[in-house]
Amino acid sequence: LVLKDPEAAIVLFWKAINEGDRVDSALKDMAVVMKQQDRAEEAIEAIKSFRYRCSKQAQESLDNVLIDLYKKCGRVDEQIELLKQKLRLIYQGEAFNGKPTKTARSHGRKFQVSIKQETSRILGNLGWAYMQQKNYVAAEVVYRKAQLIEPDANKACNLGLCLIKQARYDEARSVLEDVLQ
Repeated sequence: LVLKDPEAAIVLFWKAINEGDRVDSALKDMAVVMKQQDRAEEAIEAIKSFRYRCSKQAQESLDNVLIDLYKKCGRVDEQIELLKQKLRLIYQGEAFNGKPTKTARSHGRKFQVSIKQETSRILGNLGWAYMQQKNYVAAEVVYRKAQLIEPDANKACNLGLCLIKQARYDEARSVLEDVLQ
C-alpha cells in the first residue's frame, strides 16, 4: 500500500491470511483495498470465507466493512439483515465486547463512540437501506427511533423525504422546518 500498488498489496494480504499472519487486519485491509479496486463482490466472499479465522474482537469491524461492501454492491437485503443483527447485539448488551464505548477511527483520527451514538448511526443506516427498497414506512419508523436517541439534521432530512414519499406533506414540512431552526 505504501508503494501505491494495490494489486500487489492484495496478493500479500492473501499470503498473510493463508499463513495465519495477522489475519484480522489482513482480511479487513484487503477487503477495503478490493472495494477501492471495484472488487467488492470478491471482498465479500473473502470475508465470508475467512472471518472464522479472525478473533472475536475483529468481528464487529468485519461486519462494518461487510455493510459497506453490501451497500456498494446494491445487496440491500443482506445489508439490512446485518444492520438488524448489529442492533440485536446492542439490545442484548453484546456490542463493543460488553463495553459502554469503543474507540473508532475516521480519516486517521481516533474518537470514542457510545452505545447510544452507535445505535443511532445503525438506525440511520437501516433507514437509508429501507429507502433504497422504497419501503418508506419502515424507513420512517427507524428514522424516528434514531431521532429519539440522538437527533441530527441528516436523519431528520431523510425522515422528511420518507414523509414526502408517502404524500404526508404537512408532516414533512414540519420536520424540515425544525431542521432549518
